[in-house]
Amino acid sequence: MLAKQTERLSFSSVKNKPAYPDFLDLQIKSFQDFFQLETKSEARGNEGLYNTFLENFPITDTRNQFVLEFLDYFVDPPRYSIQECIERGLTYSVPLKARLKLYCTDPEHEDFETIVQDVYLGTIPYMTPSGTFCINGAERVVVSQLHRSPGVFFGQSFHANGTKLYSARVIPFKGSWIEFATDINSVMYAYIDRKKKLPVTTLFRAIGFERDKDILEIFDLAEEVKVSKTGLKKYLGRKLAARVLNTWYEDFVDEDTGEVVSIERNEIVLDRDTELEKDHIEEILETGSKTILLHKEDNQTGDYAIIHNTLQKDPTNSEKEAVEHIYRQLRNAEPPDEETARGIIDKLFFSDQRYSLGEVGRYRMNKKLGLEVEMDKQVLTKLDIITIVKYLIELINSKAEIDDIDHLSNRRVRTVGEQLSQQFGVGLARMARTIRERMNVRDNEVFTPIDLINAKTLSSVINSFFGTNQLSQFMDQTNPLAEITHKRRLSALGPGGLSRERAGFEVRDVHYTHYGRLCPIETPEGPNIGLISSLSVYAKVNGMGFIETPYRSVTDGKINISEEPIYLSAEEEEGKKIAQANIPLKDDGTINTDRVIARMEGDFPVVDPNEIHYTDVAPNQISSISASLIPFLEHDDANRALMGSNMMRQAVPLLRTDSPIVGTGLERQVATDSRVLINAEGEGEVEYVDANKIVIKYDRTDEARMVSFDDDSKSYNLIKFRKTNQGSCINLKPIVSVGDRVTKGQVLCQGYATEEGELALGRNMKVAFMPWKGYNFEDAIVISEKVVRDDIFTSIHIDEYSLEVRDTKLGNEELTNDIPNVSEEATKDLDEHGMIRVGAEVKPGDILIGKITPKGESDPTPEEKLLRAIFGDKAGDVKDASLKASPSLSGVVINKKLFARAIKDKRKRAQDKEDVAALEKKYDAKFANLKAELIEKLFAIIGGKTAQGVQNDLGEEVMPKGKKYTLKMLNAVDDYAHLTTGTWTTDDHLNELVADLLHNYKIKENDLQGNLRREKFTISVGDELPSGILKLAKVYIAKKRKLKVGDKMAGRHGNKGIVARIVRQEDMPFLEDGTPVDIVLNPLGVPSRMNIGQIYETVLGWAGQKNGKKYATPIFDGATIEEINDLTDKAGIPRYGHTYLYDGGTGERFDQRATVGVIYMLKLGHMIDDKMHARSIGPYSLITQQPLGGKAQFGGQRFGEMEVWALEAYGASSTLREILTVKSDDVIGRAKTYEAIVKGEPMPEPGLPESFNVLMHELKGLGLDIKLEE
Repeated sequence: MLAKQTERLSFSSVKNKPAYPDFLDLQIKSFQDFFQLETKSEARGNEGLYNTFLENFPITDTRNQFVLEFLDYFVDPPRYSIQECIERGLTYSVPLKARLKLYCTDPEHEDFETIVQDVYLGTIPYMTPSGTFCINGAERVVVSQLHRSPGVFFGQSFHANGTKLYSARVIPFKGSWIEFATDINSVMYAYIDRKKKLPVTTLFRAIGFERDKDILEIFDLAEEVKVSKTGLKKYLGRKLAARVLNTWYEDFVDEDTGEVVSIERNEIVLDRDTELEKDHIEEILETGSKTILLHKEDNQTGDYAIIHNTLQKDPTNSEKEAVEHIYRQLRNAEPPDEETARGIIDKLFFSDQRYSLGEVGRYRMNKKLGLEVEMDKQVLTKLDIITIVKYLIELINSKAEIDDIDHLSNRRVRTVGEQLSQQFGVGLARMARTIRERMNVRDNEVFTPIDLINAKTLSSVINSFFGTNQLSQFMDQTNPLAEITHKRRLSALGPGGLSRERAGFEVRDVHYTHYGRLCPIETPEGPNIGLISSLSVYAKVNGMGFIETPYRSVTDGKINISEEPIYLSAEEEEGKKIAQANIPLKDDGTINTDRVIARMEGDFPVVDPNEIHYTDVAPNQISSISASLIPFLEHDDANRALMGSNMMRQAVPLLRTDSPIVGTGLERQVATDSRVLINAEGEGEVEYVDANKIVIKYDRTDEARMVSFDDDSKSYNLIKFRKTNQGSCINLKPIVSVGDRVTKGQVLCQGYATEEGELALGRNMKVAFMPWKGYNFEDAIVISEKVVRDDIFTSIHIDEYSLEVRDTKLGNEELTNDIPNVSEEATKDLDEHGMIRVGAEVKPGDILIGKITPKGESDPTPEEKLLRAIFGDKAGDVKDASLKASPSLSGVVINKKLFARAIKDKRKRAQDKEDVAALEKKYDAKFANLKAELIEKLFAIIGGKTAQGVQNDLGEEVMPKGKKYTLKMLNAVDDYAHLTTGTWTTDDHLNELVADLLHNYKIKENDLQGNLRREKFTISVGDELPSGILKLAKVYIAKKRKLKVGDKMAGRHGNKGIVARIVRQEDMPFLEDGTPVDIVLNPLGVPSRMNIGQIYETVLGWAGQKNGKKYATPIFDGATIEEINDLTDKAGIPRYGHTYLYDGGTGERFDQRATVGVIYMLKLGHMIDDKMHARSIGPYSLITQQPLGGKAQFGGQRFGEMEVWALEAYGASSTLREILTVKSDDVIGRAKTYEAIVKGEPMPEPGLPESFNVLMHELKGLGLDIKLEE
């Protein structure tokens, strides 16, 4: 039989919604594209890690004699499983190796042979299948960053006097920023790296437009006129567009060399903008100039006045002067020679090494400026600079538009892969520097690639990224929704992004391009609002990093239903008219109304159906996963919806899960894509089930069996009571039975906030909206005792306590149950390693792990050491360093673990040697069996076929062409892992089978090698632990948390409250048939908050409970009030849930009807047990001697400034004095008061507060000598 699944009745009216993309694609696909491990090395694209290697290799030494070239990279399997890494506090990583080739180009070194080596480059954290990284035992997520796209941006600002200033900023992928901007005098300047400014014309001269004539010709501003006496008379009254210069050469003797050098001299005869008069003709003729430039007479030139103004301000006249001027501006020094000066601009903007717009930048630039520069030309070109200046001039003349920097075509996503590429780039660049230095040092010796490379360089950069980068975050793992949302989060903060303080209102606001791309609802409340957002359900990130959303295309008013949806970026969507998903359609997809409300950029025109270009694919395409899980979201105020979607992420997984009666239809997809559950990998039958594992026998074809080395049956281990990052508990239970048939993708287990494969964050509760004796005043909640008794909101939380055993100067610490000065009662539950037994109940103050540490003022002498070794340690030499339970901890020990390094002594070493030899023998047999199986399978596929020339990856022929495959020939090959899987036979299908077979063989062989390495390591080293730690003991304690007064609860609509009273079941209001309600909410919490969705949910939930059905009501496409009324009538319950209730205490009917129904409530992570705290005396701050604050420090309650005013107002002077002195920081007074209380004497006079002494010292530090007088 088939295993059961929850069926939901859907109210959706929109047909043919496309399937949701995988919700974790953002992380997983990005990482796969980065590593490209699935791709064969020949087929790897120029992206990710491969591209980073290509950018940094080949590396040559300074004399270009030796070349280190990169061929390929590969990774070995990880040493530990993900779970082992979490338990031991290790990083889940893979060893990265690169195949490098070192050769010599210098004919003098003929004896130097080319070397190809696999070089270890360090271990690289590897993504787990659920899209996280395990770093030092903690699961972390690398959040994608939303930053400004590279390219050119045009903007405007206002000067203090009201003048509009325009600017064009070129933002590269890497390299210097250049900005073109106008000032109040209408002159255009270029700013390089935001600091040094120079007139634009100086930059033009420096890039090859040397003379005024060249610059004016760019903009077609001047008319060239030949110089002759008669010819010039025609132009009298016209203005000069360029200076008329008198040029001559002077010779002078260079004092250093004694050579005669000629130097060009210029003198300005007539300046620009001079009107040509008769007298000037002679002066022009005398200079010997062949032509002069005059302003054109058409009106076009007025637009370009800024260029003339800039030429006026330009201090330079030639290319040489321009480059020298720029050099002086940037370097604040004179250029050593002309060559260096010329090089500076080239290096900054025209060199591949220093500058890159990236593919995205070039694409944006071409798009914006209408250029057709090739995509692989990623440096600036002269054409770019000219076109930018022209566009800026159009902008000044109101012929172009400024850019909207919050438009999503100007913001792009930097995914995990890209962030890692950047870090690898940094690491490899550092490595390249050390390689060069080592190459230069080793001149004549023979050296290999391994000698050149220091693996630590790369690892340290990558590890610091994962450990300290703002975007590498400790994963929020409270429940599956919290996990999946964290992985889909987009942050505008982080390196290269915005900072909270600088981000204004515009950046945080919702923009019309967010539609279908970023959720307008889900964002944090507080300082990060709008800077951290969530990807919408259908959104994808394209290759360029822009967010795309799907639409269905419309032609002549008819939707192309059969076609796949088209994904559009914000830029492609500009100017298109887009209709909603729920417009009425005929069966063939034709729009069935005369006028349609469409969306076009930020506007909502009402248009004819024929004018529509696209329609949305689904009504919930606008929102993120969390918001799409709120039923009837369309009836909630946005502020409350925001709280609702944020609080669902804080819901604690309950002991007994229960999926909502009123859902939205997205629950199954969230549970599946969160990768928490186990899904069947294909069709098959359940062979075995218990609480810990499920075994399934899969149906496979003969070909699939032929190329695989695995059995048909596969075993899945279920996670039992695993602690999450937030201390909640993952515990999975099977939901299939032996003999069940399973289909591909079917869920096999439930638990951790899921039920039957659906997300189940809370419980369905019978609710009444009514006041109850004032106990539900101001959002408080009244709960029935039945809820506590039946464990409806009981959750399990797991704490992990660990203790390290270190090697101290005074000797080794030791784990033991023999602890000095501790009663036998206190150590009765400890084993010989000092660890508490599994199953023990823990109370505050109990010893969890017993440890003693040596104490002593000085090192023991050798005699003492000898005596100790003979007679054992004296108890007085050790002190108790045990781990005790904290004041609020009570629970049950569910697990304990002890990790230890191997001890090194002679006997152990000899034993290790034997063990390793036996292990190698065992694995040699495994490798031989694997190879025999491979040859058998290979022969079955290609036996008797003619070989086509099979080579290994060094290009040597292993199986000669033309021979027939025999078993002998196949057995003769040593290494099958390094054969090229190209052409084995003339049959393509057989070649594919062979390629798959060899691929699977490599995987299997790698696994075996990994296991061998690991087992060897375990024998010789023991457990891998951080340095300086000899042993690591861990104890796991489970706490069962029932619902208590003070716990925070919430619905899905932002309706949150605190449990104020737990009432006996018989005192709760009850319905006419005697059913008591579970929970009473205050009706006044609804109207002012405007989250009416909860009322819809309540009524529909009651109908569902009566009818025994579960519903899906997708957002913006859910059940209407008429549909709900039909269901309530069918269920025989009053419309709108309006019903009379009876007082549980008196049995009397309440005067008015109340709304009753079933609402889905969550228990949030803010539980009273974690917050409640009391202190009488405890630790004090060292300097001020005032009590510390907070539960973690066992601190006190601060009596602040305003509280002091309150007591002053009441005139309670003695109480106030006591609070400010003996209860706080009067050290002597504290002791005297204690004495007085114990002896029953009157309270002493308070003394000086310690904080007064601090003030005195502070004043003394300022040089004021202060004396206190009695």
